[in-house]
Amino acid sequence: MKIQGAVIIEQGVTFAIIVVNQTVTNYTTRAVQVRAYLSQFFPNMPIILMSQDKNGTPHYYGRKDIVEFLRSIRLDQIPWKFYHIY
Repeated sequence: MKIQGAVIIEQGVTFAIIVVNQTVTNYTTRAVQVRAYLSQFFPNMPIILMSQDKNGTPHYYGRKDIVEFLRSIRLDQIPWKFYHIY
């Protein structure tokens, strides 16, 4: 499977941000399950899920301090890349 995301180090915290469908970030149970699954590919990192609504507005799910940081930056400032996970 190929996913889009980024691993970011900000203020000494390394975290992963992963692009998901909005149906994931809209439902807590689903978001928790997806984060648990992704944790095996991004060990020892907080995982933030990001989806966009039909207007392109990002919606984040994850650790509150990291979500607040991400809300303060533009999406094009994130070093996106594709990850192949199995």
